[in-house]
Amino acid sequence: MVTGSWAGFCLVTALSFISRFYGLSQPPHVCWDETHFGKMGSYYINRTFFFDVHPPLGKMLIGFAGHLSGYNGSFSFLRPGQSYGTHNYLGMRGFCAFLGSWLPPFAFLIVLELSRSLPAAALAACLIILDTGCLTLSQYILLDPILMFFIMGAVLCMIKFHSHSSRPFSSLWWLWLSLTGVNLAGALGVKFVGLFVVVLVGLNTVRDLWKMLGDLSLSLEVIFQHFAARVLCLILLPLTLYVLFFAVHFTVLNQSGPGDGFFSSAFQSRLIGNNLHSASMPEHLAYGSVITMKSLRTAAGYLHSHGHLYPEGVGARQQQVTTYSHKDHNNLWIIKRHDQDYDPAAPVEFVRHGDIIRLEHRETRRNLHSHQREAPLSKKHLQVSAYGTNGTGDSNDYWRIEAIGGSDKVKVLRSQIRLQHLLTGCLLGSTGKALPKWGWEQGEVTCSPYLRESPSTQWNVEDHENPRLPNISVSILKPSFLEILLESHIVMVRANSGLKPKEHEVTSKPWHWPINFQGLRFSGVNETDFRIYLLGNPIIWWLNLVFLGVYALMALCAAVSLQRGTALSTHMKESCYVLLEGGGQLMLGWLLHYCPFYFMGRVLYFHHYFPAMLFSCMLTAVTCSVLLKSFTGLLLPRFSQSVYIAGICFIILLLLYSFYLFHPLAYGMVGPLADQTQSPMFGLRWMESWEF
Repeated sequence: MVTGSWAGFCLVTALSFISRFYGLSQPPHVCWDETHFGKMGSYYINRTFFFDVHPPLGKMLIGFAGHLSGYNGSFSFLRPGQSYGTHNYLGMRGFCAFLGSWLPPFAFLIVLELSRSLPAAALAACLIILDTGCLTLSQYILLDPILMFFIMGAVLCMIKFHSHSSRPFSSLWWLWLSLTGVNLAGALGVKFVGLFVVVLVGLNTVRDLWKMLGDLSLSLEVIFQHFAARVLCLILLPLTLYVLFFAVHFTVLNQSGPGDGFFSSAFQSRLIGNNLHSASMPEHLAYGSVITMKSLRTAAGYLHSHGHLYPEGVGARQQQVTTYSHKDHNNLWIIKRHDQDYDPAAPVEFVRHGDIIRLEHRETRRNLHSHQREAPLSKKHLQVSAYGTNGTGDSNDYWRIEAIGGSDKVKVLRSQIRLQHLLTGCLLGSTGKALPKWGWEQGEVTCSPYLRESPSTQWNVEDHENPRLPNISVSILKPSFLEILLESHIVMVRANSGLKPKEHEVTSKPWHWPINFQGLRFSGVNETDFRIYLLGNPIIWWLNLVFLGVYALMALCAAVSLQRGTALSTHMKESCYVLLEGGGQLMLGWLLHYCPFYFMGRVLYFHHYFPAMLFSCMLTAVTCSVLLKSFTGLLLPRFSQSVYIAGICFIILLLLYSFYLFHPLAYGMVGPLADQTQSPMFGLRWMESWEF
């Protein structure tokens, strides 16, 4: 270790914890996304099933922290600004602040290991400690500090593992390799963007193994042992832990709750309190059965009809067919043969894959119908309606039933089916769009001309009544753990990619983030409100932006100099290697955690940049240190170190002053707004897009 590093580490850790825990109880009301993640923590305490687009680890840890601190899960977390009253929220906030407090110490150790420079490590830690954005994210019940803790932990353990490469298979070598895998599982278990740090570690691993392959002093047996160790610790261990997180998740959340409707009927049957949990019904569909059909599209609901007609000018003026998310007698349909009425005296005949059927709406006695008229909202699709009188209609009521996977009979809960309109060839589907008020804002049902397999055109039978068939307990149809694990990931990925902004929500674009273009209001609007605004310390963020360019230029010069064999002093060669090796790792981390957002179709927010911002801070510290050393190297040896230390201290003092100016954004303020001279933020709104 570098001389004085332990003292520096302890000082950085103390300052980080003080800054994150100061004023933690303020404001004593719900702020920003605490409405989501605090509520989800409550669901874990109450064992109530819910749905979220992220993997479960972060919310489970929040719920566990709340439970340990005496919170009983009874607070509603309805909206931002809602007072916590007597409810104990500090345990959950304190847990997030605890993990967020480790980010500067981790940065200190990472930069120390990469640069072997104590001033550079101190500067990296200060950049994160004094950033108002990192401070704000660490003080509330959010996933961000948990995610960043595991990301930084994975990077630190990876670098520590590399530092023991000269002693392979030693106890410390195995320890750091295993901890890298644990942190990878943690990052991916909190949010799917944890995959970016998995890629970072993976690229480093591939590079290491490739170098070993070229080392002729190593036998193929030793290289295989290295490969096997990495597979064990960086693939199998994280994968096992990741699956374990979901096993705990499904075990704890065994009560029916608000997340039921996002999942298939078979999935819901395993939840206590769900109407399917202890239900019994016939296993296979037969003609004359009364059924409900649920769309496999995320949260789409049941095939539904009611006595209201489509309004004038919206296709044919026939009875509306929609999806409806609640149980209702208007969701019931009778299965009949396409060419004859059901005869209760005839032998029972099962519905089979490829049969041509009619679906008669039980309440109104009209048949499910489609024709060559435009759908209400999806103009390339055909309208679906209910048509006829007392079960009698026309040939546009005929549908071919297809059991996906080729099974012969159609099984309740488990079979995924498609209904293909016989005359037009289109598929019955749910678009996920909400109809106007004339359709009671229920979901649009269409006949889709797109024949590819899609959850939008896939259905399952949820309820099944047929007095001529024996009932079975649906418990025997419950899916296995691997099936629900796969389904939960399919639902999460679909929902994540389809996220759209809510009304009046502040979204942003990736190019906004490095320039600190726009923040997020965490709490308060008016003079009498306790106001918190998520915004990065502009001096730090713009310094990071400048040093991204400086690093690229310096790294290019260093690479060319080394490649050309330019005569360099030992000191300069070391600086070049620090830039290319250490700085290269950090630059790659920044690129991997930032650039992919340009290719995402989902809605994006400012806080998505913060993992990349951590790498940018560390890169700034390394680049600034090398740059100062290069300049001071021109001075006399007895002055160079003093000038170098003075330069680092000057930058830290500048950061301290900028933190003094902008700290009210993070710690909160009440009183005059920024456009009034009495405000602590008067004159500091340097960009029109800042909304404090």
